[in-house]
Amino acid sequence: MTVEHFQKTLETLMSRQPFKAFTIELNAGQRIEIDNPLVAAFSEGAGVFLAPGGVPVFFDHESVNQMGATAHSTGEFTSLNREGAAF
Repeated sequence: MTVEHFQKTLETLMSRQPFKAFTIELNAGQRIEIDNPLVAAFSEGAGVFLAPGGVPVFFDHESVNQMGATAHSTGEFTSLNREGAAF
């Protein structure tokens, strides 16, 4: 994922009013659910998520496979892939 796409997508997801939870899927398959805008920060293609217990999880534009809105009922999410196409 490009730095520009990473930044634009996170800016959009983090600034929605009212805030809606979203998921970041890393290349290794790990999923990070952002359920509160205060638990994550990002800048210049890198980010950090504070997991329960205050454990930081670092990620960057190269480690992200996709990110998008979480569908809690199905466990799946609508996302944008590395090229910016919707799934």
